[in-house]
Amino acid sequence: MLHITDELIDRHVTAEDAQATLRESFLAFGRGDAAMQARVRTQANGVKLSTLGAVIPTQNVVGAKVYTTISGQFSFVIVLFSALNGKPLAVLDANAITRLRTAACSVIAAKPFAIPGSATLALFGAGTQGQQHAIQLSCAFPIKQILLHDPYVSAEAVEALAIACDVPVHIATPQAAVEQADIVVTASRSTSPLFNGDWLKPNAFVAAIGSSLPTTRELDDTTLSRASRVVVEWKPQATSEAGDIILAAKAALPDEKLIELAEALAMPPDAPAPGHHGIVVYKSVGVGLEDVAIAGLAYQRIAGSAGLSAHAPLREDLHAPR
Repeated sequence: MLHITDELIDRHVTAEDAQATLRESFLAFGRGDAAMQARVRTQANGVKLSTLGAVIPTQNVVGAKVYTTISGQFSFVIVLFSALNGKPLAVLDANAITRLRTAACSVIAAKPFAIPGSATLALFGAGTQGQQHAIQLSCAFPIKQILLHDPYVSAEAVEALAIACDVPVHIATPQAAVEQADIVVTASRSTSPLFNGDWLKPNAFVAAIGSSLPTTRELDDTTLSRASRVVVEWKPQATSEAGDIILAAKAALPDEKLIELAEALAMPPDAPAPGHHGIVVYKSVGVGLEDVAIAGLAYQRIAGSAGLSAHAPLREDLHAPR
């Protein structure tokens, strides 16, 4: 069984690869051709273990992501099995996959809803996920400026982000950032709403990805009330984990406003064009389908590069140096 490192994943899987694979996997899930296992959290004395997984027969893989959380720090691995014979294929370091998949899902959620000419991105939080969202969205849309609100960001980090995205990055207040933004990304650890929903443009797209706990939220009821729809990866997990949804007033977020990403991706050809849906919110908590789909892609790419069957054991000499 192969140990696939983050370095190997970075070498073989691009953001565009991740976006395409995730889109296919969510469409398969929507058709009933894939299944997910909800996250389970177990903890004692400040040490937390979390697991979540998926079965994706269309990709010939089954797997689970397992990770620890200690003092706010995460350590991830993914265990991957063959859906053809049930045999274990690989254990993967999952930091690279986690970094890729969250932003890739935001991109595929934005495509049906955000203005195609989106030029201004408001970014709350310049950590790993904030950076990756800025990079992937800047490639997917004609972003001309990023308005960043992060009280802890350094000047060096701002400069590095501008270079990585190849667009100017300006520090801004929450109001100034949101009022100008075509796309808003919240990638913070805030426990309370980051901005007033009245500040949003009438057709803004909002990706809220920072909170996956039922007691924390990044969006206020005004944002949810103004949204024409709120897109989630999977209702059973979103409605049990996302404080943005759990803490919302019923009037702001009635059941019929909540739709799953698979449904959004399968919208009929006569659906309104991107930008004509009004404000749309995408609320992500991270689901097992994302991790397993990209793990399967990484395994297949690496097996293919070695000239081996994607479901045969790989040689030990394919390990990347640590």
